[in-house]
Amino acid sequence: MLKLIASDMDGTLLNDRMTVSDANIAAIERANEAGVEFVVATGRGLSEAQPLVSGLKVKPAFITLNGARVFSENGELLVDLPIPRELITGVRKDLEAQGFYYELVTDRGIFSESKVRRIQNVADLLTRLNPDTSFKIAVVLASARLELMDIHYVDTFDSLLLDPTVEVLKILVFDARGQSAFADIRAKYGEDHGVVITSSSDNNIEINNIEAQKGLALTRLARMRGYDIADVMAIGDNLNDRSMIEAAGIGVAMGNAIPEIRQIATHITGTNIQDGVAQAIDWGLSQKDRRRTKERS
Repeated sequence: MLKLIASDMDGTLLNDRMTVSDANIAAIERANEAGVEFVVATGRGLSEAQPLVSGLKVKPAFITLNGARVFSENGELLVDLPIPRELITGVRKDLEAQGFYYELVTDRGIFSESKVRRIQNVADLLTRLNPDTSFKIAVVLASARLELMDIHYVDTFDSLLLDPTVEVLKILVFDARGQSAFADIRAKYGEDHGVVITSSSDNNIEINNIEAQKGLALTRLARMRGYDIADVMAIGDNLNDRSMIEAAGIGVAMGNAIPEIRQIATHITGTNIQDGVAQAIDWGLSQKDRRRTKERS
């Protein structure tokens, strides 16, 4: 019986205007009314994700930063998995040697060494996630999005990393050339290096603690709630969603999901501009109702 639904945000719950549609909100509320918990599972940090779902009547729990941090519906920190400090120096050296623009996502906010490059890369990300959005509009959306985020611009990351109390939870790397540009980094930093590399778009990679994966986080959260993972649905569109789609009893790929995610899903829904999350929720609830009817007969 369906007990919990976890949804990615970018390219999934959010439409091409980076908002949650009325149809998606209504479907989430139908799930809550049916006794099914809704959880946000995102690569974003909590301060960036929370405002986007403020229209929900029932506050959700959050799997953030790909699982590096998990928060209860009341904002209680349940899981905290920073990147080991000894690994950060080597990763930075390799990224800088290849000229990558990257950001450090920390417990003090997001740090960047260039506002211009950040806007350019976020705009590129938005156009890749939403091909019907022009780059000009994406720049406007990216600039507006920056105002909602806890971003700090610094000349260098060196002083930040000298503070032993700062936790680096994710390293976000961009390149307009696409995934082929990251081949060397992916090859060097496999799972035996204590980090995991995923992606939320063709133009980025996201580097986390090896234990900070959406699938592991979702499994932990389900266990905390007393749910069997077989009774969990996960909805996503990109590589950083793979682990939770594989872990969940029902793995749902968005209609706009990359081929690799569509191939492993047990169900495919509409795109993020077709209210695909709402479609998936209603489909899941109908399956729940059918199982209940079968059990009674």
